[in-house]
Amino acid sequence: MNSHKHARLTAAGRALLVSRVLDEGWCVTAAAQAMGVSCRTGFKWLARFRAEGTAGLCDRSSRPHHSPTACRPEQVSQFELHRRQRLPLWRIARQCGRSLSTVARHMARLGLSRLSALQPPVPVCRYERASPGELLHIDTKRLGRIQGVGHRITGQRQHRNRGIGWDAVHLAIDDHSRVSFARVLGDETALSCVQFLRQAVDYYASLGVRIERVMTDNGAGYKNTFGAACQELGIRHIRTRPYTPKTNGKAERFVQTSLREWAYARPYESSAQRQAALQPFIDAYNWCRPHSALNHQPPMSRIPAMNNLLRINS
Repeated sequence: MNSHKHARLTAAGRALLVSRVLDEGWCVTAAAQAMGVSCRTGFKWLARFRAEGTAGLCDRSSRPHHSPTACRPEQVSQFELHRRQRLPLWRIARQCGRSLSTVARHMARLGLSRLSALQPPVPVCRYERASPGELLHIDTKRLGRIQGVGHRITGQRQHRNRGIGWDAVHLAIDDHSRVSFARVLGDETALSCVQFLRQAVDYYASLGVRIERVMTDNGAGYKNTFGAACQELGIRHIRTRPYTPKTNGKAERFVQTSLREWAYARPYESSAQRQAALQPFIDAYNWCRPHSALNHQPPMSRIPAMNNLLRINS
């Protein structure tokens, strides 16, 4: 029982009132005054006890016995049918002759207040290639060039370095091992993307990994010139589904990690200083940083040629 904080009588207090009247011989008026309630309330609880026993001293629901204007179950089903046809609540209320608040209350009980509830989310399809090199995810991220510590750190917007340009960070991550590679280039053109691809292939080859497939988005840098470079290297080029970044989710996640742990991890005085901090971050990511998807082991633990070296260094 949840009695409010100002209640004069709880179930125990009502039982005490009844006991004083029936067992100790108190009059109802005296017992009610001792409990701080009216005489009428005392007679009410005494009559309840005589009619129902101890159960009569418990609180009852305040819901009325009859609700002539309540919606019938078939009318609620009609609300739900209209809602599943994606009709707005005001239109359902108008068609069914009920108030908007009534329709909204029943839709809330059914969990259909929002239209997004009518279409359950598509289950996430998680996958992982069986061996390193089967699939390499590639993405880019533009970062503004740095000329002194900016307002993001200092909070002072009076001095802005406008027009100094952008740097393009090209990132790659292996689907199976999560071993990553990154370079800062001047732009995101096709020539820069091809240059990065060749550097990435050489890097993974130094680890004993041959790249079989490359997944990119549909950016301008990954068109014909990039496809020709893939054919020359014997790599199959896979594009993501349009407007679906989660298709290349591992690369998108690595971009966010790089921004948090490298690009915005500390204030840099210049772009060159930030660029110099990139390779130490990549080395720490590949060799030391535990990865949740790898049972909290570093990515290099999944590269067969590097396993022995990793154990010796650790």
